[in-house]
This record gives sequence, structure tokens and C-alpha cells, in this order.
Amino acid sequence: MAEDAAAPLIFIIAGEPSGDALGGALMAALKQRTGGAVRFAGIGGERMAEEGLRSLVPLHELAIMGIAEVLPRARRILRLVRETADRVATLQPAAVVTIDSSGFTWRVAENLRRRGERVTLIHYVAPMVWAWRKAKARKVARWYDHLMTLLPFEPAYFTALGLACSYVGHPVLESGADRGDGAAFRRRHGIAADAQVLCLLPGSRRGEVNRLLPIYRRTVIALRQRHPRLTIVLPTIELVADAVGAATRAWPVPVTIVHGLAEKYAAFAASDLALAASGTVALELAMAGLPAVIAYKMNPITGFLARRIVKTRFVNLVNVILDRLVVPELLLEECTADRLSSALDALLDDAAARAVQVAGYRESLARLGRGGTAPSLRAADTVLAIMRARDPSAAPQAN
Repeated sequence: MAEDAAAPLIFIIAGEPSGDALGGALMAALKQRTGGAVRFAGIGGERMAEEGLRSLVPLHELAIMGIAEVLPRARRILRLVRETADRVATLQPAAVVTIDSSGFTWRVAENLRRRGERVTLIHYVAPMVWAWRKAKARKVARWYDHLMTLLPFEPAYFTALGLACSYVGHPVLESGADRGDGAAFRRRHGIAADAQVLCLLPGSRRGEVNRLLPIYRRTVIALRQRHPRLTIVLPTIELVADAVGAATRAWPVPVTIVHGLAEKYAAFAASDLALAASGTVALELAMAGLPAVIAYKMNPITGFLARRIVKTRFVNLVNVILDRLVVPELLLEECTADRLSSALDALLDDAAARAVQVAGYRESLARLGRGGTAPSLRAADTVLAIMRARDPSAAPQAN
């Protein structure tokens, strides 16, 4: 179908896989709300490409994290900031929606404002000012017209600074993470119905994968000594698939590597337990009802700084939402094979402990509004309403 050149153009920027997933869902929702009368440009990954986006640059150029990791590529990133802002200035879209990844997206917003561009700027995913420095709230308020948050307690941090803010809900609620077919997954991959299955989730960035997989390997070897029939599955994404394959090829334990969201969620349903990097996957595991242990290892310099900046007691979002430890967290120097294998062993052997986690999952998802309007549709409605408020001719009425 030919693109309607008269349809409003929305420029969307995602800097990492989790943002790409949000961007893809937002694009689909915007098309649904406008009957397809919308165009897109910007930066994204495979999920946004499925909705028709031709990314200005490959997502892996931006999907890096940590001061030590960013510094060697700072010149390239700053050039991409300028090129992206140039593209926005040329296209003059009805709105720009930046998604998370503040190290890149906020620089684009700042660049646009400093050159005098008055394009509507909307940021999707609030910076975790409740965990990090509150100065970040002032930065987002300086450049943006509106902020859309995923968590219900976040708007208060930003409205106090005069930034218009909307809670739209967390995308995990419409992810489908609770609809995997575990029995079919086991049949498809030759996994016995009575086997114990551990799902490994080493992250979506190359740095995370490279740091965590060697620890995961030692953890699995130790765990298999106590659970000799333990089976390992590892969902991954295109961005890091080659790194995952190379790192696990020589493992002494067979690893079933799968790709795509459907296989990922089927793997969750087929598993008894997960070992996961800290991140958005925490709420996907909650949706799937899969008990987990959370692990995270940073570059030593980044970890040293994080220890002095992070203000929250927890990093796992289930724990943050409930303000108590439900899911074990083994971070930085505590992220060792001995500690991880012990924590996983305890959960594998204790059905009651797993049930406590699952009950906590249900409570946290209820607080996020499970069962209400899909978050992507709420986000799309917010974007369209902002566009109409700025220019009534800029966006069609939502269906």
C-alpha cells in the first residue's frame, strides 16, 4: 500500500531493544487509532521495522550502556545526535517521540531546542529519578513538552517541575508473556515433560551478554551437579544472537537457543525457573509467573559510580513496586556463580518459596493496572491529543 504523503509524520527514536519494543507497539497503536493515516521516520530495531520503519542507523550503534562503554564511542554517538537532529529539522514532523535511552535521546532533544526548533517533543519512559539523581527530572523538564510514564508513582516527580506528564501504563501488560505454550515448546525441542528447565536471560546488550554469560556458564555447571537432569533454554534477540551463540558453543552443558518473542514466551511457560539480567524482563517473568533470580554485573568503573548514585533499595521492578524483596537480587560483587547457583538451588527445591514469588508477581501486576486499557493505546491517544492541541490539523481524531 502506498504511503499517504498527507498523513501526519511522527519521528520516533528508540536507542535499545526495550525501547524498540515500546516503539513498535506505539506505532501499531497509532495506526490502529488513526486507521493507518500516519507516517513514521526515526531510529529503531527489528520490532519497529515490522511496523514499517526504515531506521536511520542500526540499533546496535546505540545499544550500549555504562560510562566506560560509552566513552570510546562518544565521538560517533555525538555525530549521530547531530545527524538525527538534522533529519528532524529537515522533515519537520508533527511530533518527535523519544523512547528511554536518555544518554542519546535527550541530546537530540537538547540539540533541537538549542537550534531553535519548536517541534513537539514527547519523551516515553521516565528517567528513574526515584532511583538515581533527581537532577535528571529537571533536565527532561527543560527540553520536552510532555512525558509519558510507565509506573503510576512517577508523574509526581515531574509535574512538580512544571512538566506535563501522563501515566500510560507498562507495556508488559500487553506483551503476551503470560500466553506461552510450554507443553508445545517442550515437544518442539525434545525436552521431557518431567525435566527441570532453567531459562537463562543474559540481557539485550552486548556488554551485558559478554559479562554475564561466563558467570552463567559456571553457575549452570555447579547447578547441574546437584540437578543432573536440568535442561537449559536461552531466548535471545537478533542484536546479540551471534555473541550468545559464540559464547555458549563450547559449554559442557547443552543449551537450547531460541529466537523471537513467541519462542521466548513459550520458553517461559516451559521453564521452572529463570536466571535473568536486571531489566524490563523482570515484569515479563512476572506476567509469565516464572520464579527467578536476578543477576547483574557492570564494568568495574560503572559499578563503582552506580554504588554512589543509586538511591533505591532494589533494582528489580517487582521489588520496587512492592517495596520489599520478593525476587532475589545478586548484583555487582554478589553476582558470582557460587551465590547464583545456591539461590537457584534453593528455589528449585522449595515449591513454597516459588509460590511466594508468584503471589508477589500477581500483586505487583495488579498495582500496574492489569486488565485495563492497553498501555500502547493509552500512549497513542496521548500522542495524538498532544498533536491536536498544538495543531488541530496535525492529527486525525482517534478511532
